[in-house]
Amino acid sequence: MELSYLVIEGNIGAGKTSFAKRIASEYNAKLILEQFADNPFLPKFYNEPDKYSFQLELSFLAERYHQLNNEVTSRDLFKAFTVADYYFMKSLIFAKSTLKDDEYNLYRQIFDIIYRSIPKPDLYVYLHQDVANLKKNIRKRGRDYEQGISDEYLTKLQDGYFDFFKKQDDIAFLIIDINKLDFVENPEDYENIKNAIFYKKYEKGINRLII
Repeated sequence: MELSYLVIEGNIGAGKTSFAKRIASEYNAKLILEQFADNPFLPKFYNEPDKYSFQLELSFLAERYHQLNNEVTSRDLFKAFTVADYYFMKSLIFAKSTLKDDEYNLYRQIFDIIYRSIPKPDLYVYLHQDVANLKKNIRKRGRDYEQGISDEYLTKLQDGYFDFFKKQDDIAFLIIDINKLDFVENPEDYENIKNAIFYKKYEKGINRLII
């Protein structure tokens, strides 16, 4: 595919950032990484989700908007294309999983106003892994504040992503099942995923692939 803006997404622990970094390095692409590590509400949210969920989601909404609006719209003439390890719609998926109904309704109004101005990707790749594999990856990377993430929460996020895909008909989504792959340790697995992204054409809507 001829790509100018590529999104690599996935649930927590799916490996989206690692894969996006490798793509950016190999293809000389402009890399946009989600800036979540410095968010002061994130550790608080994992300890007390009911208390800090609304503050967390609003702060992420503002950060993601400013980053994507600035980075995607400003082209780098020395880079082949842009690749990001998240898409703005992630804000709504996570908010629906964490907020109470009245908070979510308010949040959705704010989101809808902002979303109209966000550029859409040429291809949105979702790296799918089962919850059991996600938990293994989370434990392996060792972020203290992530260790208490429940299976239920990961499942809710996964369902939120799939629900989002079903409702959008103006973006090409490629869902790649990587449960049996290890693109970090196995170069062949990386090449197979990469080739599926760059050397096939996908229609708008949902496209599924098991490698």
